[in-house]
Amino acid sequence: MDIDSSLISWELASIVFVVLVLISTFLLAKLINRMLEAYFVLASKKMKIDETAYGLVRRIIVAMVYFIGLIVIIFSIPGLRDLSIALFAGAGFAGIVIGMAAQSTLANIISGVSLATFRPFRVGDLLTIHGEYGRVKDITLGYTKILTWDNRRLNIPNHIISDEAVINWSIDDPTVNWTIEIGISYDSDIDLARRIMIEEARKHPEVMAHKDILKYKSNGYSGNEISVLLTELADFSVNMVLYIWIRDRSVAFITGCELKESIKKRFDSEGIEIPFPYRTIVYKKDIGELQHES
Repeated sequence: MDIDSSLISWELASIVFVVLVLISTFLLAKLINRMLEAYFVLASKKMKIDETAYGLVRRIIVAMVYFIGLIVIIFSIPGLRDLSIALFAGAGFAGIVIGMAAQSTLANIISGVSLATFRPFRVGDLLTIHGEYGRVKDITLGYTKILTWDNRRLNIPNHIISDEAVINWSIDDPTVNWTIEIGISYDSDIDLARRIMIEEARKHPEVMAHKDILKYKSNGYSGNEISVLLTELADFSVNMVLYIWIRDRSVAFITGCELKESIKKRFDSEGIEIPFPYRTIVYKKDIGELQHES
């Protein structure tokens, strides 16, 4: 009876110890995470700190706290301790099984470390990635979080990003050479259409002038920072493309839409026609009559 009582007491003590370790680990991890976040806010006011690398280091430290807590729990319970020793003894087989089961997770973690180390993009950069355009909000060990232009939150696994081409609109030079294609009829005046398109572009506040481009590019594109080229003689239209420089990709789409509207209104007022497709329909009975007449 005394042995059973001692065993029950020992089991209760073990359960209480495990619960205390779990609670302590959780609270300590939260505390360290908040302290590191507060330190980043304080340090970023005094010096330039890369949020991308900082975020990765912070998550690794928090993960280590959880890992240490897990190890303490494992070695405090004889059953789990013996099991862990057996797993280490058979590390070859266990490694294969664990590696296959956690292949995707490990790939995401390794890719997350790689993204934070080589930094093809940073937190805050504007990207076109996985067919989506948005701003990088966070890079975790498993996922990269993107806030899209239409306010959707995307969590893209890091290993997918590592295997894709990424367009970074922010790094080094944020300016964008944006294009606007407009077709005019064959009867319309090409020179007049080109002049209208250039004039409307120069009036828009988001279109960069020569002095603005000089801040980013030494050659400055003097004289041709806004240009219109005839790109195609299509079936129903003469296609012309307006090339403009925009300071930031985030405003390029809206700027293009506004310019299309203003150019269309100028075309209407000055007699430049934007054609629509023409089709001639010939019925089978008409073909027979035409053949008979001929």
